[in-house]
Amino acid sequence: MNNYTKFKKKNNIIFVKYLFHISNIFLIIFYLYPGSIFGCFLYNDCGVQPQLTADFGNTISSNHVYVFLVISMLGFIAYSEKKKFLRIVFYLFLVSVFLELAHIIVPERGFEIKDVAGNVLGVVISLAIYLIFKLRKKNE
Repeated sequence: MNNYTKFKKKNNIIFVKYLFHISNIFLIIFYLYPGSIFGCFLYNDCGVQPQLTADFGNTISSNHVYVFLVISMLGFIAYSEKKKFLRIVFYLFLVSVFLELAHIIVPERGFEIKDVAGNVLGVVISLAIYLIFKLRKKNE
């Protein structure tokens, strides 16, 4: 790998780290806001939560899967070094449960098991995809 390639890869990782941290800030704001920010903008009703697709079998929230899938993938790519990777896996599982538990005390929000399941499933799917690609790259 020449110096230019190393430089380009390092800059891409820095960009993904910024993207990960910014998306985490937005996740926390949107998650802890009493009501739905998207509902306020799209429907002029902060009590309505937009739904991208139907929930998976009425037991897993699809919106939560999508959000945590994207954020987790950004985190896994940004912190792929061995020491930091285990920390980011722990962080993502922790935040996926903690943010939903916070809905117990946030007004106009409610704790739901299907949301926790969606959060955790999003992290698990991202982790599986990341590890498969990492294993394939290692075997090349």
